[in-house]
Amino acid sequence: MTDMPQIYLVTPPDIDSTFDARLSAVLDAHDVACLRLDLATRDEDRITRAADLTREVAHRFDVPLVITDHAALVEKLGLDGVHLTDPRPLRKLRADWGPDPIIGAYCGTSRHDGMNAGEAGADYVAFGPAGASSLGTGERAGADLFHWWSQMIELPVVAEGALDLATVEALREATDFIALGEEIWAEDDPAAALTALTAPFRA
Repeated sequence: MTDMPQIYLVTPPDIDSTFDARLSAVLDAHDVACLRLDLATRDEDRITRAADLTREVAHRFDVPLVITDHAALVEKLGLDGVHLTDPRPLRKLRADWGPDPIIGAYCGTSRHDGMNAGEAGADYVAFGPAGASSLGTGERAGADLFHWWSQMIELPVVAEGALDLATVEALREATDFIALGEEIWAEDDPAAALTALTAPFRA
């Protein structure tokens, strides 16, 4: 892989009325390939309000917007697809939806799950956490997994989870997309934080 990864942006788990301005500033400063609405709440009204706000900004910048897991809301909310944290429904979803909506699949650290997701019709697979994390089992999707995937499999791959500058540097020639979210939204200037984290892309 010779091209630098593209930015796959993930929203904060909670969105307030100021988020549209913050998101606009990030999208104005950076080329973003995809935006994922990844909320902690399961309240449909709150999800709908957040989706309406986020969709307006994303589509103004021609960035596709997918939502984590809530496949039943994709058409209703005018979104571009879904990101599945459990890829088991993927095959039926692809059969029901046809080829157009985006379906991504999070596959943890498993090559096998990634290949199964690809065969079931995923548009991309995501592995993670790519950085060091004490959450979950603590198992990490190492750079070797991304290098192997990029050399052997044509399906685009996303690196996500606990990303820092050193990890981004290690993955810059091994992944198609770098997913960044909580890494930037906690900062006072998310656009500047994203610039700093993606510095290896411009080296």
